[in-house]
Amino acid sequence: MQTLMKKMTLGLVGYLVAHAASAQPGVEPIKVTDLLKIKQIGGITLTRDGRKAAFAVLGVEPDEKNKDDYKNVSQLYQIGTEAGAVPRQLTSSKEGASQPAWSPDGRQLAFVRTVDEKPQVFVLPAAGGEARQLTHYKHGATAPRWAPNGRQVLFASPIPLRELLKDSLLNAAKTLPRWPAEKPGFDQNDQLAASTAKPNADGSLAEIRAYLGKDETDKKAKVLTKLNFQDEREVSAEQTFPQFFLVDAAGAEAPPVALTKGFYRFGEAEFTPDGQHLLLSADIDSLQHPDRSLENEIYLADRDGHHPRLLLGQENTAYTTPKVSPSGKWLAFQMAPTAGVDVSVLAVMPLNGTAKDIIAIPFDRSKANLAWSDDDRYVYFTAQSNGGAPLYRAEVKTRKVEKLSAADTGVVSFDVARGKVVFAQTGIRNPSELFVADAGLKNPQRVGDFNDWVKTRRLALPEKHRFVNDKGLTVEYWVMKPAGYQAGRRYPVVLEIHGGPAAMWGPGEASMWHEFQYYAAQGYGVVYSNPRGSGGYGQDFLRANINDWGTGPSHDVLTALDKTVAEGWADPAKLTVTGGSYAGYLVAWIISHDQRFKAACSQRGVYDLATFFGEGNAWRLVPNYFGGYPWEPAVKAVLTRESPISYVQNITTPYILFHGENDRRTGFVQGEMMYRSLKVLGRPVEYVRHPGGTHELTRSGDNRQRIDQMLRTYEFFERYINTKGLPN
Repeated sequence: MQTLMKKMTLGLVGYLVAHAASAQPGVEPIKVTDLLKIKQIGGITLTRDGRKAAFAVLGVEPDEKNKDDYKNVSQLYQIGTEAGAVPRQLTSSKEGASQPAWSPDGRQLAFVRTVDEKPQVFVLPAAGGEARQLTHYKHGATAPRWAPNGRQVLFASPIPLRELLKDSLLNAAKTLPRWPAEKPGFDQNDQLAASTAKPNADGSLAEIRAYLGKDETDKKAKVLTKLNFQDEREVSAEQTFPQFFLVDAAGAEAPPVALTKGFYRFGEAEFTPDGQHLLLSADIDSLQHPDRSLENEIYLADRDGHHPRLLLGQENTAYTTPKVSPSGKWLAFQMAPTAGVDVSVLAVMPLNGTAKDIIAIPFDRSKANLAWSDDDRYVYFTAQSNGGAPLYRAEVKTRKVEKLSAADTGVVSFDVARGKVVFAQTGIRNPSELFVADAGLKNPQRVGDFNDWVKTRRLALPEKHRFVNDKGLTVEYWVMKPAGYQAGRRYPVVLEIHGGPAAMWGPGEASMWHEFQYYAAQGYGVVYSNPRGSGGYGQDFLRANINDWGTGPSHDVLTALDKTVAEGWADPAKLTVTGGSYAGYLVAWIISHDQRFKAACSQRGVYDLATFFGEGNAWRLVPNYFGGYPWEPAVKAVLTRESPISYVQNITTPYILFHGENDRRTGFVQGEMMYRSLKVLGRPVEYVRHPGGTHELTRSGDNRQRIDQMLRTYEFFERYINTKGLPN
């Protein structure tokens, strides 16, 4: 009897724990319009003395030009790092403000604001007062950083090739690129040189060429000769070269001084702590066209950018994210092969050393946002890992990596100075919070309350599970029961799949916080997982979907669903599935091989890999994952095998497809192919295009379109599972 009573007691306790974990008590369910209430914290920067931090808060405001629309606006805030400090808003202009950077003495703050559709650098007194515009640069100015002397501000600007060719300061000698312009019929780059011929359609060959050139300038024609001809929004013939400049912080009339020159794309520029040298990141030595050159080197130049000396550079290797330690003695950076699917290596070396002095820090995760401690002892960074994106630090001497923040949260921004760390994170119960902590994050203190509206919402809480797949890899997945879950009832389920394919989801994923909670509030269970090929689990896991985008990953996500259904509360007759980008691909693959779902949704998906190679600016995924190109017979066979369009005749599941009309990352022709094929076959399919939408629509796009996409998906699912009694 005692044993029986003990089992009953344990069973009751287990039930209560599971029930408590499924939802957080609250008054109201999450609404779709709560998307407009979310404030996201980022751009954190500390003063040198660690006493105060500045940061940006991105929110949504009504659009004064159209009462039915909304706009994203970022404003700057300041907070002291002492106990009890309260955030103070610094900017309120309708143009917003972002990218804050403290002056060395902490008395001024440089930031970026848009003026006449161009970003420009402003300076604001920390004690209060009006911001003054520091730059008026015709190509715009971003990424401000102060020189160590506090008298100048460094900024970046993208210079179009046509401007770089004729710029009297950046190209005073009127030189031409060393790399080939790849214009057919011309052996050299002479066609890039400025011509004295006048445009004349009926004139000489030189005058005809001048006429055709004017057509390009006047946007009557786009002539494509470069390899990467798609940006995020459109097909573009433009080539730009980021350059760095120095401007007087006092606002003198002197024009900005160019620190970098040439036909190279500079990715980083940072002064050494003594202000005597400039650390640069670019591919300067290459004789290849910039679209073909994937290497990246790190250089140390004089403070004016002259006499760059190669620190790190090697064929088929990219050296990135350089960061000099406060003493100026050490350099932290990352290195990775230029092709393939790999996790980058974090490393340090003496700034005056060579490649033979590199000290690699073992940590099999993708890293970002490097920062040094004041004593040069640690390198801080964030990394996706097992469903979270915690803050870590690596001790240089021992090469030991220490996880500092919670595993189920995502740190999106941080800075460290004088034993203080200020960081912003996404967590299970809040989409964005700000914390102040000591250097080891032993006692983090939450400051501010930018998403206090969450307190009134009834939230669903994720439960973590794992299984071992057929490759012997441990796959993690999360289950969110409906926010109003009651034991004994059965609920519809939405299987959410992430893109990438090297992305990673978990409770710390900021971009999905609202969508997961919305479906749970609508009475759906939510299941999401990190199938083989996801980031956050090391290089072997990352590479486990090479030549296998469909069968293996779909097995993993469906196993997570099967195990959820086996719990007994999920209704197997009311299953739905959704995902975007690579996940749009995987949704199409699944429903062409599996008939269990009542309805399915693909957003901005890839459906024909050969077509994707031509129309998407992420085309290098094809050679990286499948080892070659569509015209190679062996590769062509694999691409055909791995393309969902090859199995379109098997799709009978009701299907809604979304695509932004300006999405050039995956392209949209494949979406049209999938839709037309299903219409010809007479299948239940709906295709939605969002005008002006890019690949980032659901993350940072037009807010009405973000709401539209979520509601249309939900409404489409309801047509077929009919949980709300809607007519079919």
